[in-house]
Amino acid sequence: MKRKDSSHGKAVVITNGGDVELSLGTEFEVFLNFRGPDTRLNFTDCLYHAMDGAGTHVFKDNEEIRKGEVIKGELEHAIKNSTIFMPIFSKNYASSAWCLRELTFRVDCSRNRDDKAMILPIFFDVDHDDVKLKTRLFHNALQKHEQKFGGNLVQQWKEALTEAAHIKGWDLKDTGQGELIRSIVGEVLIKLNNRDKNLPDYLVGIQNRVKDVMRMSDEASLDVHYVVIHDMGGIGKTTLAKVVFNQISGQFNGFSFLSGVREAAKDGKIVQLQMQLLSEILKSKPMEIFEADTGINQIKWRFRHKKVLIVLDDLDEWNQLSKLAAKSDWFGVGSRIIITTRDTNNLAIKEYKVYQMTELPYYHAFQLFSKHAFRMDSPPHDYNDISCNITRMTGGLPLALEVIGCSLYRKRKSIWKEMLKKLELVPEQHIYDKLKISVEMLKEEHREIFLDIACYHIGGERIYPYYMWKALDIYPKIEIDFLIGMSLIKIDDDDRLLMHGLLRDLGREIGTENIIALKLRGLSKDYNFTSDEFSRLPSLRLLELEGGNLAGDFKNLLSNLKWLSWCRCPSNLQAVNLCLQNLVVLKISNSEIPENWNGWVIRLMRCYLSTTPDFSTCLKLRILIFAQHCPKTPQISSSIGKLERLKRLEIIACMRELHPSIGEMVSLTFLSLEDCYQLKKLPNSIGKLRSLLKLNLFNTRIRELPDSIGNLKMLTEIDLGHTKIITLPTSIGDLKSLELLDLGQSQIRELPNSIGGLESLLDLDLSNTKIIVLPASIGCLKRLKRLDMYLSNIRVLPSSIGNLKSLEEMDLGRTQITVLPSSIGGLESLLFLNLGGTRLPKFEIRDLGEMELLKKLNIKKCSSIERLPKLSKLYKLKTLCISDCRSLQCLPDLPNSMESSPELLISSLLRLMKFSMIANSVRKPTPADVPRRRTIWG
Repeated sequence: MKRKDSSHGKAVVITNGGDVELSLGTEFEVFLNFRGPDTRLNFTDCLYHAMDGAGTHVFKDNEEIRKGEVIKGELEHAIKNSTIFMPIFSKNYASSAWCLRELTFRVDCSRNRDDKAMILPIFFDVDHDDVKLKTRLFHNALQKHEQKFGGNLVQQWKEALTEAAHIKGWDLKDTGQGELIRSIVGEVLIKLNNRDKNLPDYLVGIQNRVKDVMRMSDEASLDVHYVVIHDMGGIGKTTLAKVVFNQISGQFNGFSFLSGVREAAKDGKIVQLQMQLLSEILKSKPMEIFEADTGINQIKWRFRHKKVLIVLDDLDEWNQLSKLAAKSDWFGVGSRIIITTRDTNNLAIKEYKVYQMTELPYYHAFQLFSKHAFRMDSPPHDYNDISCNITRMTGGLPLALEVIGCSLYRKRKSIWKEMLKKLELVPEQHIYDKLKISVEMLKEEHREIFLDIACYHIGGERIYPYYMWKALDIYPKIEIDFLIGMSLIKIDDDDRLLMHGLLRDLGREIGTENIIALKLRGLSKDYNFTSDEFSRLPSLRLLELEGGNLAGDFKNLLSNLKWLSWCRCPSNLQAVNLCLQNLVVLKISNSEIPENWNGWVIRLMRCYLSTTPDFSTCLKLRILIFAQHCPKTPQISSSIGKLERLKRLEIIACMRELHPSIGEMVSLTFLSLEDCYQLKKLPNSIGKLRSLLKLNLFNTRIRELPDSIGNLKMLTEIDLGHTKIITLPTSIGDLKSLELLDLGQSQIRELPNSIGGLESLLDLDLSNTKIIVLPASIGCLKRLKRLDMYLSNIRVLPSSIGNLKSLEEMDLGRTQITVLPSSIGGLESLLFLNLGGTRLPKFEIRDLGEMELLKKLNIKKCSSIERLPKLSKLYKLKTLCISDCRSLQCLPDLPNSMESSPELLISSLLRLMKFSMIANSVRKPTPADVPRRRTIWG
């Protein structure tokens, strides 16, 4: 199960006992590995604070107070889950066994096929050759370690040092520390966050426009240039600006793309744009700015010596520009300010260079329309004439071509003819009316969702309005996909709802005909909204308030309200008879709600509360989340069991005991108790959750599961990773729908025979567990695709392992396995087999040839293996990892799919065997081999 990152603002503490204590849910972006006395109080401290100030979540290790000799627990978690591992090599680095342990652990992790973390070394006061052990700088320290820890372990440390030294990093020599730290922080931010702007799927006829803008910006000039991209909405100004931004942003000291300036200014968010601008260009946490004048002064002072690239998208008034980039002397030499706008009348831009966009020429417009209407560059022959006519009537506006083209995709020809007739009635210049035709074609449910998003939900997460729409008996997943297909809305990588500004304005124009959404901000706490005012809004579905109060008799009012968002909600409502019977979503922030909830009758969703109401008044609740915002022991009412419609319950890091009434939530499909480290058991009533699909108990202290767990017949995923669980109940085998069982890094010691009953299981994670033997019933898992036993105590595999005909990945790396059953050759679907670091004395798989699909075989550090089985029949094999197999005497014949270059083999195996053995083992390459050349890992 995928872990989520909830690291912002969390701390790391290393106790006097040497244990690492992390705030729950912590995931680090950078792990600093360094020798304390060498650099802690100077370079490392400055680097840590520079990265922390740039908003990067950094783990700063302290190896001097560690206890024991094994990396485990949260330290292991911090190293494995950091995106960047940064060793700082100093003269005394090798004297620290803990530095070497951590480095070796990270290097080992990086060899894992799924590991995407980076190692970025810093050579503080040493050379690369020192770390490659080509000098004697580290010799004495490593020799002392060898006397204490033994040669085998120290050899692993040497290999990790050598491997890390070959990675490109930073060298402090001939560079000032401040300059180097600035460079490191900038590179880290780039690697952690690719800030390229997302572009449309189809780009037609844009390259010449990009060249024109680039020429106008005069790349070589040291002057500060303003370039304005101007024309009507929907013509592609933003797309052009994004392409230019992506191409040239790397040439500047800082860059920022501010989207939707006009809309943000209308909502009073210019200060937020100033904060975003400063944060992105300075690569730092957003500074607190409370008024625009302060922001102006910060921009002028901070950017005056910086070469920056700033894009101000959809700006239409001088007042907006004056607060963000008014004058060229605010910025360093060579800076470029790009502005997109529909209207230049209110901008003082006489000294600016203006690029006047034009509509797409007909041949480009026809191609773009065809891509959206047919997913081809040109239409089928029988649609050619009507496509030509619609393209001409639509004009060369990319947005109109996209929306109208998508609306006709896979539609009957009669609908095409109807579209053409409607377009013929619209004056050529009226883009709104052309787009409105596509909106009018929508069914009522599509139209409702489109208007809701246009009026309220742009930029918001998709999950929350889903429940509001479901309460209206709309099927949002289907309808959202339809609107995406129509190019009326988009979903970004963060699952947020987006819409083109022109479509947004069109939707709001339609929405004002019958007000369904109302947003009122910046109100004083003494401002009262009266029941009389709301009586004029009978169709209101969405209401957002910032401050204010409700006053008067609200009987029979707001009966259609589905969504209420209230910042600074008053503790004492002045309204009477406020009964929001159909409310589905309530979002309250910066508010003090009394413990008795003052008579509110509501439905709740994702509210972070210090105390919960009587849930018997919230029977339509769909999502409930208690996160770190809650106190350590929140008072969760036993009435929670009455939430029979609840679909999702998350209680994160704040639960000691789960009330037995949990079993009454008959509609619950997702239950997460992740990081509830004080939770030790589940109530037996958990077995009543017959609709449950996913159960997340990661990082709890659960020691056992109740027998009733077997009643969860629909359960597909269960995460018991990092728990204290020792055994599983026999009833686990009754989970016939289970596809994922994660026991990684738990205390599990054995699996019950009933495990074979998991007939749908696809993924079984037993990594880093104390399991010694697998039950014979493991062979009954006919659908199993992945079996991870890495770093477990497995010693023996049952012969039934060969029955896993669907198995694609098996990881036995660094286990205690000493012999493999002959039946393992029957794993006919296996793609990846890891035996690295095991104690196999020999490798005799008689029927290895049956593994015809095997692509990667890892026997690295199997120091006892003398011979390999015949590999020539493994015609799919691309990677063979064989380094540090010290007893390996020769190689068998290799398949054609393997790399045939003797030089690569020599570099990998020179320590293991003589050149003559290699030459005899590797046949000469033939021309037929050339297209299939691969590398042997070593």
